[in-house]
Amino acid sequence: MPSSVLVYQSLTSYEPSPAYSSETPAPPIATPPAIVDQRPEARTVDPDRVTVFDDVPGVTRLDPDLLGALRAAAADAETAGVEFVVNSGWRPAEYQEHLRREAIAQYGSEAEAARWVATPETSPHVSGDAVDIGPSASAAWLSAHGAQYGLCQIYRNEPWHFELRPEAVDGGCPAMYADPTQDPRMQP
Repeated sequence: MPSSVLVYQSLTSYEPSPAYSSETPAPPIATPPAIVDQRPEARTVDPDRVTVFDDVPGVTRLDPDLLGALRAAAADAETAGVEFVVNSGWRPAEYQEHLRREAIAQYGSEAEAARWVATPETSPHVSGDAVDIGPSASAAWLSAHGAQYGLCQIYRNEPWHFELRPEAVDGGCPAMYADPTQDPRMQP
């Protein structure tokens, strides 16, 4: 194992922080814990400003094609003064389960929680196939321009959630699902 260790902050000590402006609804549950590089010589990564260019597991464990498209889009967005912040990228299954339990407690049922949080078995975050981008202006830029990179917003209730759809480059993004409960991939 290499000497550099990248870990997630302890879930028990995690305190959520607002990630979106008042003009865009905030996610119903906490954003992911900070991503910390524990090498003393490493550049400190601000957990509230992780970008698609940072070398942290939440970014580097994304599907390589998704990450390439995100980096190309982010480079172009930068010329318009827009910076993509990765509010959540790849997630460990254990953390996904933590988010699911948190959503069930908040919404009072598994059925209602499923509108916001997938199981570890179905989550595209666990497989590295999804990324949540903020702040809201950055998500809006990507929603408007993402198809040319194959990046599409998938759920109407989650304007920050993007996945790679390579066919979108030529044909545009597919119609969005109202929420994850309408997505056949999320069905047991």
